[in-house]
Amino acid sequence: MSYKLLCTDIDGTLLNADRELAPETIAQFKRIKDNCGIILASSRMPNAMRHLQAEVDILDSPMIAYNGGLVLAGDRVLSSTEIEYNEVRKIVELSHGTEIHVSVYNSDEWYVPSMDYWANREASNTKVTPQVRHLEETLGEYGMTQKGAHKVMCMGPAEEIAVLYSNLITQLNDDLHVYRSKDTYLEIASKKISKKSAIATLLEHVYVHLDWKDVIAFGDNYNDMEMLEAVGMGVAVGNAKHEVLTIANDVTATNKEHGVALSVAKHIL
Repeated sequence: MSYKLLCTDIDGTLLNADRELAPETIAQFKRIKDNCGIILASSRMPNAMRHLQAEVDILDSPMIAYNGGLVLAGDRVLSSTEIEYNEVRKIVELSHGTEIHVSVYNSDEWYVPSMDYWANREASNTKVTPQVRHLEETLGEYGMTQKGAHKVMCMGPAEEIAVLYSNLITQLNDDLHVYRSKDTYLEIASKKISKKSAIATLLEHVYVHLDWKDVIAFGDNYNDMEMLEAVGMGVAVGNAKHEVLTIANDVTATNKEHGVALSVAKHIL
């Protein structure tokens, strides 16, 4: 069948080795965009996704940011689920006395304590420049306004990240999803959300005429698995984790070989 809604992860799935959209991917997305909705679904913040939307002329399309923590349709916030203030403070406290960099995100705000190696690396990868502000200042604002974070990212030496991961799982596992995307990276979000829950929100509020069977999705990592299992066609790129390859309906080429573009050509008329 020809699918009517495409949802795709970004890093490790859609982008090539240079963290860019391959010409083949741009061409396929432009070919289908008038007849098939295209949704970027990522742990990234919205501003780190808009330049990719612009490249394929889908700036007016909804997006799934923060792994489902924030679902946007233009200027409309369809769903917003934050890590509560007390939990953000606990994460920061657990990082004290280490070399771990802690980034705090809310909507299009990204706060870093300094432009260190980790902040510069992430800024280069996402093409977004953070705001430099002491963590205590950010926490102070959040405490006064009872604001939370859509994501907290912890980056640092693998040994220290392993200890922090263990402490978070022990102390905050009931409320937080702690995802070790790399040995040196922890991405933390509310346990209430996922890419699957975000797609459900879009089907309820935007694509009301569509069902799960009308959706094709692409991913490479553990946080994509629920999404791939829920949709009509869940496609893993060739470089995906073994567990992701196992549950996928189909496997395409790797992200470095524009696997998403090849699969779009195959599955979407």
